Amino acid sequence: QERLAESGGGLVQAGGSLRLSCAGSGRTFGSYAMGWFRQAPGKAREFVATINASGGSTYYADSVKGRFTISRDNTQKTVYLQMNSLKPEDTAIYYCAVRTVYSGPASSDHKYGYWGQGTQVTVSS
Repeated sequence: QERLAESGGGLVQAGGSLRLSCAGSGRTFGSYAMGWFRQAPGKAREFVATINASGGSTYYADSVKGRFTISRDNTQKTVYLQMNSLKPEDTAIYYCAVRTVYSGPASSDHKYGYWGQGTQVTVSS
């Protein structure tokens, strides 16, 4: 079982940057693909980005492509989300998750079995 803890959220002005971290605890952390999702107030949870187990392959939602970068350091059991050129519409609670189902689209939250508690990101205009 994997336990995840996100950190790095906060309040930032539009155009600013934040780096989120997601620390894992399991011995097999490096065996799993990981994802970042977000949920804004009154909206459904949405996919942000995913990275494969080795870190060599990434995939992004169109809304963040070119602005966000997902990466991982398996020696530190940590996944990162570097967020640049932030917009007010990026305001949400951001969650990291472990992918446990490998059939079907990586952007579906049903493919992820373990989730962190989330970290709030607020972008002011």
